[in-house]
Amino acid sequence: MNAKAKSFQDLAQMKADLARAKALEAERLAQEKARLKREQAEKDLFVKAIGRVSPLAHSQHETPQISPPKPEAFQQKRDDQAVLKESLSDEFDASTLLDVDDQLSFRRPGIGLDVTKKLRTGGWSIQSQIDLHGLRREEAREALGSFIRDAVKMGWRCVRVVHGKGLGSPGKTPVLKAKTQAWLVQKQEVLAFVQAKPAEGGAGALVVLLKGSN
Repeated sequence: MNAKAKSFQDLAQMKADLARAKALEAERLAQEKARLKREQAEKDLFVKAIGRVSPLAHSQHETPQISPPKPEAFQQKRDDQAVLKESLSDEFDASTLLDVDDQLSFRRPGIGLDVTKKLRTGGWSIQSQIDLHGLRREEAREALGSFIRDAVKMGWRCVRVVHGKGLGSPGKTPVLKAKTQAWLVQKQEVLAFVQAKPAEGGAGALVVLLKGSN
């Protein structure tokens, strides 16, 4: 084969290779065009079905961090309620432990008269209070027990307990007032209490001194 024939043969081969390359590229472009057309058709169908949607806005596209819920100590709650019911008896008679002078008061053994005097004169600032008005006896007992327990945890030393004067009770007998006194006497966290001053509730409330938290 002479050089001229070989040159024609190489040129023909190059044209054939170029034609195959163009055919392959054309096929690839056709497939890509068909794929894009299918995707657009799917998007259009989705939008037509549910309407247009927008992505949620997150700062710098951060994935929001969701904190797992804290486990609740259900057993501890049940234990606290059991202790509360055992420690506060409705049958307890506190009348013999109360000091009945010009005003009712209570002080635990070892607590001097100066403490109740200081309570009456506002020697301790009242840091919190609970109002038992409108509660049934069982509700009032549990509410008072929980309040005293939480007050000690908070480090409060002086609180007010509003029990009302009992004027709305049957026979005008202040049932809740007597019960509240008995419940407080049974709580070892209570060091002393006195009847509140007229401006702070008078005969319808007690000012209570609590042990300090450890």
